[in-house]
Amino acid sequence: MWSERASRFFYIADTVWSVFSNATLEEWAQYLDYRRGQGFNAVQISILPIIHDASESVLGIEPFQAREDGGWDYARPNDGFFERAGTMARMASERGILPCLVVLWGNYAPGNWMSRQSEGSHVMPIETVRPYAELVARTFLPYSPMYFISGDTNFESEEAAAGHYLEALRGIKAVDPDAIASLHMNGGAYEIPADLERELDFYVYQSSHDPASQNGAYSLPEKFMAKSVRRPVLNAEPCYEGIGHFGKYGRFQAFDVRKAFWWSVLSGASAGFAYGAHGLWSWHRKETAFNSEDFYLTPFVWSEALRLSGAADVSLGGWLVEKYGLCGIPAAQDKLAFDCPDIRVAAWPDDSAIFAYVPYSRKLALRVEPERYRFEAFDLERRLPIVLDVRACPDGALVALPETNADLLIAAIRI
Repeated sequence: MWSERASRFFYIADTVWSVFSNATLEEWAQYLDYRRGQGFNAVQISILPIIHDASESVLGIEPFQAREDGGWDYARPNDGFFERAGTMARMASERGILPCLVVLWGNYAPGNWMSRQSEGSHVMPIETVRPYAELVARTFLPYSPMYFISGDTNFESEEAAAGHYLEALRGIKAVDPDAIASLHMNGGAYEIPADLERELDFYVYQSSHDPASQNGAYSLPEKFMAKSVRRPVLNAEPCYEGIGHFGKYGRFQAFDVRKAFWWSVLSGASAGFAYGAHGLWSWHRKETAFNSEDFYLTPFVWSEALRLSGAADVSLGGWLVEKYGLCGIPAAQDKLAFDCPDIRVAAWPDDSAIFAYVPYSRKLALRVEPERYRFEAFDLERRLPIVLDVRACPDGALVALPETNADLLIAAIRI
């Protein structure tokens, strides 16, 4: 998928984890048409319902038949649920939108914070994991999805890594050998059990919904790029627009999302980025319950969350990545003439192009010869190109303070 520079695919996803369980087909079609019009090319969905952070579903459709005690019998899938999910994947694929599917969210595997929170009531018996994964692969094979084998996990338990996740991954690959797969981990995680890591096609990270650890957007891809086996890296879960500040008063804004986008892309995570809007990922409806309000505040109704402005910023970001061919570009902080980790710089090894993201407008010096480069810039808040004043300085090129109080993308293209 990302092997050739000229034909690289930059993953611009939206996050709708709960859509198979919570959305009607009519709502789904409306949603897909809107996001397609914005330029999104992928959607992230948990195949099974998420238990720990969830908006109440009014559809009453379950993925498995019920046991006598009311729990799910994982050996007896509900054919209607999976047929409907397949229809929804087809609807996305017909619009040129790639389904990216989580096979086992963390509450379905043992030995992690989610399964402990629910006292193991939703842990899938190991003997049912492979048949379930093969059912998943057969259901979605016609739509060539990508897979996240895990969801929000931190691999606390060797039992889950060696058992549930490896079984699920091998079940998918047995039916669909060409399937592209990775692991979705919780905020800040980057260490992966060796047996699982060697089977992966790309790396995925989550840069956190905690305001205190937003620098994970750039520090985590640095860790992945330092691994002995290099793979494409994408940020599959940055801060969601509108989500609460992890138990503190406040909500993330469009600026926070833009910052996470460019911090990620220019720090090694140049394979893609996933946007999320609070209320859309859980497909929230008015006057329904949401079980994580203490951490994340009340979600917006899904149809309102769909129109939050940060999605357009991510869409523009994807357009700029395509315009400048940034897929695979390595980080190059040494091109910045002073130490400021919040300003992220990337460059091609031959210095044919250098890019800087400046979250707060300021003058800066770049280690390039200004007479050899054409400078371009975008005011990312107003989504407009601007003209820079660039002159020579002892460090190379001095970019004067732009006449805008906004975050900027600066491009230096060799003439």
